Amino acid sequence: MLKKIYPADQIERYLMVDVFIIMVLVYRVLFHEEDVLLWGRLAFLLLFLACYYAALWHRDWRLLCACLIGCLLLAVMGSYFGNWLLLYGFVFADLLGRASSKGMIAGGMAGIVAMFALFSWLDADNPAAFVATLGLPVMVAQLALSIVVHTRENASILKEKLALADAHLERYIKEEERSRIARDLHDTLGQTLTMIKLKSELTMRLVDKNPQKAKEELHDILNNSRHALKQVRELVSDMKFISLKKEIELSRDMLGKVGIELAADWRKEAMPPLSNVAETMLAISVREAITNIMKHSGASRCTIVLYTDGEHYIVKVIDNGNGNLQQGAGNGIPSMKERMFMLQGEANLSATPGKGTIIVLQVPLVSNGRVSST
Repeated sequence: MLKKIYPADQIERYLMVDVFIIMVLVYRVLFHEEDVLLWGRLAFLLLFLACYYAALWHRDWRLLCACLIGCLLLAVMGSYFGNWLLLYGFVFADLLGRASSKGMIAGGMAGIVAMFALFSWLDADNPAAFVATLGLPVMVAQLALSIVVHTRENASILKEKLALADAHLERYIKEEERSRIARDLHDTLGQTLTMIKLKSELTMRLVDKNPQKAKEELHDILNNSRHALKQVRELVSDMKFISLKKEIELSRDMLGKVGIELAADWRKEAMPPLSNVAETMLAISVREAITNIMKHSGASRCTIVLYTDGEHYIVKVIDNGNGNLQQGAGNGIPSMKERMFMLQGEANLSATPGKGTIIVLQVPLVSNGRVSST
């Protein structure tokens, strides 16, 4: 309900400030001692609130019109209630900075200057009288506020566009990688699998008619199957290998640049070797965990522990940050779970608010001492 009467993107930052400012205005206008009829006071307040509300919701010509009319109201009524009313020009200056074009901002800034000049003319019969008073620095501050807000809004928009571009680029890279793998599979495995299919069909026809020939064909099928398996392994080996140890060293450098200390506990005793695929998957997951720590945790210390419990190869990433999992939701956590699932492993997260987060990555061990990559 509140979001229907006040912009959702401003509720957290501005709502209470705006409510306080308006309450002060209503009180000062209604209970001011100047000889202004009650209906005049109410009319001013209603017109001001209408201008404020229109400027709050729009960024086009309606924003400019609302700001200009609001400045006119402040100048005229300021001659009755006092120059303190001109301070409410900051309200329109702030809203003006959100205008959709620089031309409208320039027009609104001209309206702010005209507001001070009109007030001086009505109050002292001299449009330039405010120059010799505190009105000048107040006017300059209001003009500067419009520029600052506009710059901040542009920076926010550019940041959103950059994030969107990064997301598109990441998606494009993934699609290109999938296309490359698909081409490689087609070029290397397509012919071999087609041959296996044809020979299998031929063998089925020869089983009863010519068992010896069928046996030879089965031998060829076995050789082709071995060749296909070799091709798959070559494809996997050609994929970029990422060393877990090097990734941890890189993470130490990256965290150090943002003031986070990283300690690594390898527990090297009886640590089994990792397959290239498993080590790469773990390294990428550690990278995503470190990225979340840098962006969202507010931590000062991080620890990475590697060990085995006899059945699993385990990597723990521990930080002493804010322990807010929701803040980092969607930033690599689903990817970690997917990668560990592909290795028949798990990615578990736990957090204690104010004390930190623990990410546990584990993949199963196999009998030959190497971590499975299937």
